[in-house]
Amino acid sequence: MNGRPGTSGPSRRALIGAAGLGAAALTAAASGVAHAADSRTASGSSARRRGHTFLAAAMDAYPDHGTLSLTQSYADQANLFSTAFTYDNALAILAHLAVRTEDGETRAVALGDALLYAQANDPAYDDGRLRQAYNVGPYVFFDGVAQPDGFVRADGTANVGTQFGFTGTAVGDMAWAGIALSALARRTGKRRFLDGAVRIGTWIEVNGGTDQPLGGYKFGVDGANVKLPFSSTEHNTDLVCLFGRLAKLTGDPVWRERRARARAFVEKMWEPAAGTGAGAGTGSGGFFYTGTNDGVTVNKFPIPEDTQTWTHLALDSRRYSGSLDWAGAELAVLDRSDRTNSTVPAGQSYEGATFSSASLVANEDAPIAEFQPRPNRNGVWFEGTAHLALALRDRAGRGDEARAHRLIASIERAQELLGTGQTVGGRALPERAGVVSATSPLDTGFGFGYYPYRHAGATAWYLLAATRTNPLRA
Repeated sequence: MNGRPGTSGPSRRALIGAAGLGAAALTAAASGVAHAADSRTASGSSARRRGHTFLAAAMDAYPDHGTLSLTQSYADQANLFSTAFTYDNALAILAHLAVRTEDGETRAVALGDALLYAQANDPAYDDGRLRQAYNVGPYVFFDGVAQPDGFVRADGTANVGTQFGFTGTAVGDMAWAGIALSALARRTGKRRFLDGAVRIGTWIEVNGGTDQPLGGYKFGVDGANVKLPFSSTEHNTDLVCLFGRLAKLTGDPVWRERRARARAFVEKMWEPAAGTGAGAGTGSGGFFYTGTNDGVTVNKFPIPEDTQTWTHLALDSRRYSGSLDWAGAELAVLDRSDRTNSTVPAGQSYEGATFSSASLVANEDAPIAEFQPRPNRNGVWFEGTAHLALALRDRAGRGDEARAHRLIASIERAQELLGTGQTVGGRALPERAGVVSATSPLDTGFGFGYYPYRHAGATAWYLLAATRTNPLRA
């Protein structure tokens, strides 16, 4: 999610939209059980291949604009043109590595080199930062002004996404890029990727460190390089992983100290019992709040999904694993055509998780944002659904694998049936390839929405869940 501590905070997404076997089954003949298992394996393998095919198509959308590029984040129909979010590309690197094919590793390395190029060729700064997003192909903006360049502009600088204002640098985006580069360093042994990750970690320490009461790391800077005052649970969770990886890869103990600082912030966001704040819900097992606006007071609403699942993946602590039960119970949704404002075709239904506790009480009579449709309170957020499936598989408690299977099956059904006829760079996407970000228009509660457009981030998280790849374990 690359989160927001409060409803007023900026986000990388702020402008987007511009069951297990039953008793009867256990008595089946051995050959029948084997056949069913083989069928599921074959189906899942095909779905994973098609997910990877989508990521490849989104990466190759502008072949006439150079071989150095990033992956377009959304299908053209999202009206974000050739925007490539840094976060989505970090996920694409991790997903390409997770599929463990020669093409996957080649693509991961190419995307890693593109991030390093952006880091070394920013149009204004030389301090190791990456921007929220870049343009990777030409388009004509809504105001009629043409954007003619690919990822590399004519003057050799990286093509920052200025048209939508995606010019700031968030700690979470940087952390994910560092996680991806550190994964490449481990896989390939290439020093350049570790050096890039260290530069990212250093930028975060300089620009995000704080001595406020709640501690941890702040959000980052806006496009004018002004430091933002709030701190995100999700960002600090990302740093638990990044700093832990840097400690192992470099052997420098300073990264362990920084990891401890980030983790301490995350643990302060833990609510050990059912919350009492508005919209907190009544689920058992506790949950994590979203962060703080001022470094002093904890924000208690909305409560997002990913601060429940990413914390489990990063902290590896049974003490906090009840957050998965909270997310699975309190943020569960089922979308179908008879739901208010649903865009799901008749006869289809999808289960999963929504974005936050605010999504469940969104105003269904008003548009999510200007020029956008009205929300469906039951819209399934597939990126978060994949987070939850992977975290359940990682926890491996009683019933967790069965629940994860159902969630992954819902995502794979969406890949088959939703987002048909969409394009990237004006080119038709491969059929049944790529996961839409949401089943129906979904209000996150943080000032932006998700819509049924094929999405690199959602597809990458699906591949991570399907391959049991935990990207946040240091």
